[in-house]
Amino acid sequence: MNASAIEIRGLRKTYAASGTSPAKEALKGIDLDIPAGSVFGLLGPNGAGKSTLINILAGLVIKSAGNVTIWGFDQDVNPRQSRAAIGVMPQELNLDPFFTPRDALEVQAGLYGVPRGQRRSDEILALVGLEDKANAYARTLSGGMRRRLLLAKALVHAPPVLVLDEPTAGVDIELRQMLWTNVRELNKQGMTIILTTHYLEEAEEMCDEIAIINHGEVVVRDNTQSLLGRIDRKTILITPDIPLTANSPLPQGPGLISQLRPDGRLAISYNRSDTQAGEVLDTVRTAGIGLRDLHTEEAHLEEVFLDLTRSR
Repeated sequence: MNASAIEIRGLRKTYAASGTSPAKEALKGIDLDIPAGSVFGLLGPNGAGKSTLINILAGLVIKSAGNVTIWGFDQDVNPRQSRAAIGVMPQELNLDPFFTPRDALEVQAGLYGVPRGQRRSDEILALVGLEDKANAYARTLSGGMRRRLLLAKALVHAPPVLVLDEPTAGVDIELRQMLWTNVRELNKQGMTIILTTHYLEEAEEMCDEIAIINHGEVVVRDNTQSLLGRIDRKTILITPDIPLTANSPLPQGPGLISQLRPDGRLAISYNRSDTQAGEVLDTVRTAGIGLRDLHTEEAHLEEVFLDLTRSR
């Protein structure tokens, strides 16, 4: 196995015209390498092409052009091996209501050709916290439990690559925490995780690297910290030695935005490429404001995401 769990070259997908809908080019020549053993974020606005890309990886959508290699297996040369190397937890709650969780895992394992003696249905159910529901019909499970079962189904054939498509959409905090605990443990065991999510704070916390897709193209791909470093805007938070009021004069200067927050702290935002932190503090002193405490506020992934997608 090489250093990349997935290699994508020149991937294109065009959906044919249908009725009044014109043809649509969903993917426009995607090139992407996903490192083995990483937690990789795949982000983008609705309609960006993320679902099409995931469905191509899973073998559910036929690509129009390009090459996809999963865990060393070319999709065109070794389609069965490439599909067996990836597990997908879909966004949609698509389960047979008359199967129990154990039945669902046994059937899924059979579809992947896992011999009976090598199946780990009960072990996987325990991993996702469904061991006490192993024999309950899927239709009796709560929405959160169904999401756990989707994760379990994606793991039955022990794939080295796991795709989580919006795994925490609409779930409660407890389930979200349980899911991320499981994901961290699987990644610790060597599994490559690909995550799509609209909760950018999750991607910021969980992902080693992130690719942002917009209009069928990769607009940026970098490690998470480098992406956050792309935002030029920075904020200094100052706790004054004497509390300020709504009528207090605030520091003024070229490119500075001063705001008094409800907690009494003074927030001063500036562009690092134009202004030094020392200059900001000089304007604070000039305004007659003494410092009791000082912190800096770094950029968040949401700012990077909006900055890279709003004008494209």
